[in-house]
Amino acid sequence: MSEARIEEKFLDDLEKERFIKANDSTYNAQFNYATNYIKTSKYTLLTFLPLNLFEQFQRLANFYFLCLMMLQMISIISSLTPITTSIPLIGVLTISAIKDAYDDYQRHVSDDQVNNRISKTVRNGHVVNVKWKDVHVGDVILMEDGQFVAADVLLLSTSEPSGLCFIETAELDGETNLKCRQCLAEVADLAHEVTDFDGFIRCEAPNNLLNKFHGILQWNGKELILNNDHIILRGCVLRNTEWCYGMVIFAGRDTKLMQNSGKSKFKRTNIDRLLNFLIIGIVLFLFLLCLSCMIGSVIWEYKTGWHFQTYLPWDSLVPSDRIAGSITIGTLVFFSYAIVLNTLVPISLYVSVEVVRFVQSFFINWDEKMYDKQSGTSAKARTTSLNEELGQIQYIFSDKTGTMTKNIMTFKKCSINGIVYGDLSEIHYGKSEDVIKTYMDKQTPSAVIRSYNNINYNKIDQGVRRVTINSTLHLVGPPPVDFSWNPQYESDFLWYDQSLVDAARQLNNDTENTVVTFFEILALCHTVMPSWKNGILKYQAQSPDESALVSAARNFGIVFIERTPNSVTIEIMGKIKVYELLCILDFNNTRRRMSVVFRENNKIRLYCKGADSVIFNRLEPGNDEYKATTLQNLNEFAGDGLRTLCCAVRDIDDEFFESWKHKYMDAAAARTDREEKLDNVYDEIETHLRLIGITAIEDKLQDAVPKTISNLLMAGIYIWMLTGDKQETAINIGYSCQLLNDEMELWIVDGHTQDQVEHQLDQCNNSLLGISEHNRSERNSMATSIVRFSEPEDVQTEENEERMFALVINGHSLVHALHTELEYKFVELCTKCKAVICCRVTPLQKAMVVQLIKKYKNAVTLAIGDGANDVSMIKEAHIGVGITGQEGNQATLASDYSLGQFRFLERLLLVHGRWSYYRMCKFLRYFFYKNVAFTLCHIWFGFFCGFSAQTIFDPFYISVYNMFYTALPVLAIGALDQDVNDSKSIMYPKLYTPGLKNMFFNTKEFFKCAALGTYASLVIFFVPYGAYFYGMTSSGLNVLDHMYMAEVVAMILVTAMTVQVAFDTSYWTVINHIVIWGSLTLFFVAEWVYNYLIGGAYVGSLAMAMKQPTFWLVTLLVVVVIVSPVVAWRLYFLETSPVLTDKLRLKQLKQMRQVSGTDTRMPSIKHKRRSIRSGYAFAHQEGFGRLITSGKIMRTPRNSEGFIDRKNSNISDTTV
Repeated sequence: MSEARIEEKFLDDLEKERFIKANDSTYNAQFNYATNYIKTSKYTLLTFLPLNLFEQFQRLANFYFLCLMMLQMISIISSLTPITTSIPLIGVLTISAIKDAYDDYQRHVSDDQVNNRISKTVRNGHVVNVKWKDVHVGDVILMEDGQFVAADVLLLSTSEPSGLCFIETAELDGETNLKCRQCLAEVADLAHEVTDFDGFIRCEAPNNLLNKFHGILQWNGKELILNNDHIILRGCVLRNTEWCYGMVIFAGRDTKLMQNSGKSKFKRTNIDRLLNFLIIGIVLFLFLLCLSCMIGSVIWEYKTGWHFQTYLPWDSLVPSDRIAGSITIGTLVFFSYAIVLNTLVPISLYVSVEVVRFVQSFFINWDEKMYDKQSGTSAKARTTSLNEELGQIQYIFSDKTGTMTKNIMTFKKCSINGIVYGDLSEIHYGKSEDVIKTYMDKQTPSAVIRSYNNINYNKIDQGVRRVTINSTLHLVGPPPVDFSWNPQYESDFLWYDQSLVDAARQLNNDTENTVVTFFEILALCHTVMPSWKNGILKYQAQSPDESALVSAARNFGIVFIERTPNSVTIEIMGKIKVYELLCILDFNNTRRRMSVVFRENNKIRLYCKGADSVIFNRLEPGNDEYKATTLQNLNEFAGDGLRTLCCAVRDIDDEFFESWKHKYMDAAAARTDREEKLDNVYDEIETHLRLIGITAIEDKLQDAVPKTISNLLMAGIYIWMLTGDKQETAINIGYSCQLLNDEMELWIVDGHTQDQVEHQLDQCNNSLLGISEHNRSERNSMATSIVRFSEPEDVQTEENEERMFALVINGHSLVHALHTELEYKFVELCTKCKAVICCRVTPLQKAMVVQLIKKYKNAVTLAIGDGANDVSMIKEAHIGVGITGQEGNQATLASDYSLGQFRFLERLLLVHGRWSYYRMCKFLRYFFYKNVAFTLCHIWFGFFCGFSAQTIFDPFYISVYNMFYTALPVLAIGALDQDVNDSKSIMYPKLYTPGLKNMFFNTKEFFKCAALGTYASLVIFFVPYGAYFYGMTSSGLNVLDHMYMAEVVAMILVTAMTVQVAFDTSYWTVINHIVIWGSLTLFFVAEWVYNYLIGGAYVGSLAMAMKQPTFWLVTLLVVVVIVSPVVAWRLYFLETSPVLTDKLRLKQLKQMRQVSGTDTRMPSIKHKRRSIRSGYAFAHQEGFGRLITSGKIMRTPRNSEGFIDRKNSNISDTTV
């Protein structure tokens, strides 16, 4: 199709297709494609004021007070000046606006960091530096090794052979193994001449499918088909490739990364939603109060007021008719009481809530115990409106790679010839293992001091594991092995078993050294690519597992040096050996093993490594005792949570190999059933293997992850792992981090169709209901895969014993489980399981799982991740937490809170979350209590003023009661109070339970506060009224006038509320003493200033009252009558039904000193477990085998004339 015809048709197909000309900004500009500018902020300088006010007046209380302020401007119905409402309203709007501006400023800063990154872009035939935000669709950009890709680009040319490049997609799918991309052969030879590239692309519209792309490139009169292998997505990192050029296809919000990020949502806490509900109820109650007062006013005016018009004349607007006039006055009184009683819906509540949250956020930011020294980052509350929600989390959805794990594989142990190496005891100096582990857990995250000084190596000072016990430094275990004899050793490789090194160095030309053969397998059987940079050997592997194994062999003296399409070169104890590569039998999911065939010294040998379940079935007969010993070692390694695989060899004669090779070539050339035929041919040669040994690799968890998860589970929180990684890896990490345990029955849902998935879900539900599965051993492919870690004869399950279940579901099965027909069944099953793992899931699937729990369980959710693939679920969850410094900053930008490591989540929830929830609930209970007590005094006074809406208090007192007289003490409770300290909060995770059950503040608690406030208002009003009804001064003067009574009641109200808040304070600080007793003092100072300096109407009333003994007696009596029932009620429940908090506080009071460290609860210690050994060390996809043997991935072979010895060269090269 010509370009002219495409242009004619594009208007009709614009929503379905995209049309782009390379290096032609004029043509591309007509389509208004999205720029590469990323925006997560909400406001600009121009839009901030109108947008922020619009958002704030959407809050019901703010709009209510705006209407109330307008009513106060009508003098005929208002007994209060508009200032009494306008000042608090303006204060609330101002403080909220400042907080919103601060939050949005932080988002602007984060956006600028991303948008101002530099990208090398072709402009006018030259490569220039431009900011990411200035990159446009159609631009050709230059990317270099280690750089993030700025946009979704079509790969045009690279520095590598055959147009290959390697990328890391951790930001997209959480995987750090390398993936290969290749540009079209027709454009691969352009190299740096892409500056004049003028291709025309027709491709799909922007979408969120990470693994699919369709398009056509028209160039030089040809139409070339484009697919996903030709595209590099934004968020990828270029690896092992010196440079490459790409043409921008999608930019900014149209990139697949951003399409998977989801939309930002306005998040509100449960407390906010409850407050809105209560405010509606309070407004209705206020309406009933006003209606009651209106009726009382009508009755009083009809019966009494009609006869007193000489003294209390009706307004000229009121009809002179008795009934009509009374009704008119009553109607006006309705609105007057709506103004007078407005403190029942306190606007200061919202400003106080915002202040409390703001202070709590700073406590999170300032917490030194959540500072990560490794990355230099501290915890940060990126929003200030969700703190108390941290104390009510019911479900945690966590990413795995980079969040729970470091994705760093470490060679920990091995078994060779039945002998275990690396299994050394760490019990020294008479200290028990539990004590050692306890104290090591308390040390800094890195328990190992590494050495990078090879010259002055000192075993005592460098690399020694240490632990401090009772201020004394102790050595734990032996010092690390000295590898300085090996020129190619890696300084950060630590090994503590000298016997393996000694065994590897015992070379004997007459007999085979099995240890060397073991490491030969690790150095030869892989698809790792070596590279030399500035004379230093580096490895680039598809998975960190393979890299760990090859590196282990390197450190023990068997060094993988170089590969060509037909050979592999290794160095064995300084001696170079070149192996002729005959064939690579690559890994796939079905085979679960990899083999290579080499010829060396005219001998052909097959080297194989793989999962024990497939290797043991292919071993040669005999050596049963050796096999049994190795199998026992496998169980021990797997019990330690290590990832295992078996290594074996087979010697092959030339005749057999030639015969097999012909079969292999025929199978490889087959057009139908090619993979099946190849597998059958592979099986012929991968038999009669001789077992050499097994490896054990540790996938390092983030520091203290098992302890964190254990405590969170004990707190009653459900934890789900949502990962893009493979199933076996996810399960092994589940056990390592104690999310799974041996007591759980593990179900694996892996159906490929909706019927299969539904059948599996039904089977799981039937098992939960106690329905036994018939002929489980004969289940077909649709049956649920149930993996048991305890044999029936080993463990006798009691009938009344609670069975625990865990569910693992694959991404392709999750697609069907999230279908509307199955989603409810899926959710019900998951919520009955103790743990859930979703593997091979896409970013949007993560968000959909979170959304499902929110939809059906109405639970508070938290999502935590570190990569761009976690952004969508972070935005979807009620609380989003980003891990900084792992896979870029996309997750952090989208999060509500950011942490340096996963382990800080424990403190964020169990300490700050619990405290925030506890403080906020206590704050709200007291706030409503004091406001009900204050407001209802007007109602009781109405019985004595004919319901005329006359206020008992001075208007000035009404204005500042909530803003000054009682504000600071309740703010101190909301910001500083705590029932138990931080160490107890972590030591006893069950303290978190009240937040899960919403116990501290709910509708019931609100009514209790309202009832207590009503009782207090009755006592505060009627006790002084009764005491002064016949009261006189010592001079015989009558004291029962309005002003005298108003000042007495006002003083007693402030005193009673202050004493009550003092009793409610659980944690006293200097600040609490200052604000509580200072507020009481402030009342007297403010009253004196207002009445004597400003000239208030109530001047002298309080001074006269304070001169009388009756005043002090009444004050004491009111305070005692109000506080005593509350104290008695609490003491009764403390004695009869104490909660865990009460028990801990009583225990703390009884102790003369702090509990010593040795008396604290032991941290979670990883126990051995029985496990399937499925954590074979391969990437979950086909390797680079075909690329290696094809030669496309290779440079110049060693024996050619153009070969450069990069080992001794300063040339920086990425692939040798």
